[in-house]
Amino acid sequence: MNYLDRNEFNFEPSQKVIDAIKNFDPKDLCFYTRIFDQGKKSVISVRLSEIYGVPEDQVLLAYGGEDLLKNAVHYFLAQGDNRTILLPQFSWWYYNRVASECGGTYEMYPLHETEDTFAYDVEEVIEYTNRIHPRMLLLASPNNPTGNSLTPSEVGRIMENIPDDVIVLIDEAYASFITTDTAYIAPLVEKYANLIISRTLSKFYGLPGLRVGFGFIGKGHDQFCSYVNKYLGFNRFSEAVALAALDSDEHYRQVADDMEWGRQLYKRELGNLPGFKVYRSSANFILIKYPVEMKDELLKALTVQDYKIKFMADKGLESCLRITLGRKEQTQTVCDTIKRLASRYN
Repeated sequence: MNYLDRNEFNFEPSQKVIDAIKNFDPKDLCFYTRIFDQGKKSVISVRLSEIYGVPEDQVLLAYGGEDLLKNAVHYFLAQGDNRTILLPQFSWWYYNRVASECGGTYEMYPLHETEDTFAYDVEEVIEYTNRIHPRMLLLASPNNPTGNSLTPSEVGRIMENIPDDVIVLIDEAYASFITTDTAYIAPLVEKYANLIISRTLSKFYGLPGLRVGFGFIGKGHDQFCSYVNKYLGFNRFSEAVALAALDSDEHYRQVADDMEWGRQLYKRELGNLPGFKVYRSSANFILIKYPVEMKDELLKALTVQDYKIKFMADKGLESCLRITLGRKEQTQTVCDTIKRLASRYN
């Protein structure tokens, strides 16, 4: 089966990752890491500190980005009487479930459809945040399922104009597919104590099965860091593979280039067809509006070829498809299938 419905990785891991797995000594699992004796969390947090220029004690590690999200929401919504989180209108359904797990409530701010994207209105986000005054504000950049992003300057404008007791969590799980810029992270984390930036090895580095997430937090949250981090260290096998992945940017950048080929193919082949709109994406998936009357036939045609894509059911996106950007032959097959069936509805 070709799974293009859950934004997983349909390419090969880097050779360094493969070698790290093959060369891992199982005896290393017989002992805890000793790095916590040095006051460090993990060899991963040390490496991330070097890569991103953020002090090691402000680096967060978790069992995937999902775990970091859950820890942050559960912790901060449980503090005091304010248990509201403000979420993007079109976003991952799991955000509001995490809030409900700890007795929290959520409100939503809009995303606006423009010519070829859904976009944050920065001034509107600021207005909503000041009016509602939630305990947490969540920004997803890139956002799932719409694929749109915030620029560092837009993030800075939001941070500068909202109350400093609002914890801002930026979910950057899908970052790095379009840009290599990470230089903005350290200055933002240095300046704003109420900021958390969450990332993962699941998307750009293609290791969702490894379950390694990481992030960065502003100063002064020692209790939260203690809550998130593990006293006896982390999985030593995962550490070895994670270090290899972080040292394989060239390999994964080539994968990202193949994904860009797919974006352009969908835009070129489907973008001008009646009833279609191909939205701009900064992630490893693409959102496409299509004539919804062809849904059943398209689903059947893809199933026969052992392909799965995401038929959106979110309110306001019911006429959209979200397709993971896979290998070139996978992308070509899906695009050709959609185009062939679309000709019957024109």
